[in-house]
Amino acid sequence: MIKLLAIDMDGTCLNDKKLISDVTMQALLEASEAGIMVVPTTGRALTCLPHQIQDQAFYRYVISSNGAVVTDTLTGETIYEAKIPYRKAADFLRQCDDNIKVGISAHVNHKFILQGHWLRMLGRLGYGKDAEYSEYSGNLAERIEKEKSDVEEIQLFYFSDTAEQQLKELLSKDDFCLKAFSAHYVEMYDRKASKGKALAALAEYLKIPKENIACIGDEENDMSMFDAAGMKFAMGNATQELKEKADIVVPTNNEQGVAVAIEKYMMPDRA
Repeated sequence: MIKLLAIDMDGTCLNDKKLISDVTMQALLEASEAGIMVVPTTGRALTCLPHQIQDQAFYRYVISSNGAVVTDTLTGETIYEAKIPYRKAADFLRQCDDNIKVGISAHVNHKFILQGHWLRMLGRLGYGKDAEYSEYSGNLAERIEKEKSDVEEIQLFYFSDTAEQQLKELLSKDDFCLKAFSAHYVEMYDRKASKGKALAALAEYLKIPKENIACIGDEENDMSMFDAAGMKFAMGNATQELKEKADIVVPTNNEQGVAVAIEKYMMPDRA
C-alpha cells in the first residue's frame, strides 16, 4: 500500500505547455483523499512551484531545489537541508562574473533570484505565472555575502560553446558541489543534496517504510529517488536510463502518465 508519493513537476506533472492537465490534477486530489501523501519534488525553488498547485490542499511537504530543502508548508519548518556555504557560493559566482559570459541565478531562502533584468524577463517568458515570484538582483555574489545566506542551488545559463567550455574548465578546478549540465545551463548544488536523500530524510521523519513509498520522474535528477522508493515509475518521455531502472513506465506527460500511475497502480480498487 502506497502512503507517500514523491512526484516530479516539470516534464512529469506538467505537460509541454508547462501546465497541469485537469485529468492529472484530479488524480492528485483523489490520491490525497485516499490517504496518499503527495509530495511535490522539484528542481524549482519553493516560491516558484507551479501556480496551479500553489493554493491546493493536497500536499503539505515539498522537496525543492533538487533536494536541497524539505519544507513543511503548514508550519514553515525545515525538515532537511543541504546548502552550499554562502562564502563558497559568492566566491564562485564572482569568478564567473569576472571571467565568463553567463547568466547567473540562485535559489536562496526559498526564492529564485536572477542577476539582471534581462534574465528575469527570459524566465517569465519561459515559465509565465510560475515565475511571478522570482526576484531581480544586482550583483548576486555581493547580495549572498551581505545576507550571509547559504545557497540551495546555483543555475548558470550559457549561450555559446565558448562560455560552456570556460564554465566546465572553471568547475573542473574546484569540486565543491554536484552539477548537472543541460543544453543551455548547469545546475549546481551541495554534495549532500539530492531528491533521493531528501525523500529518505522525509520518510524517516514521517516514519514511512520504503515499501510504502512511490516516486515518479522523467530526468536524471529523479534517479536518486529510486533508491528511496519501493515503487518506481518513469514517464514515457523520460530518459532511457530512467526507464530501464523503473519498475513501471507510464505514458508521457502529454498523455496523462501521472494519472495512469495513480489510478491504475496505486488505487486499483478505485480505478
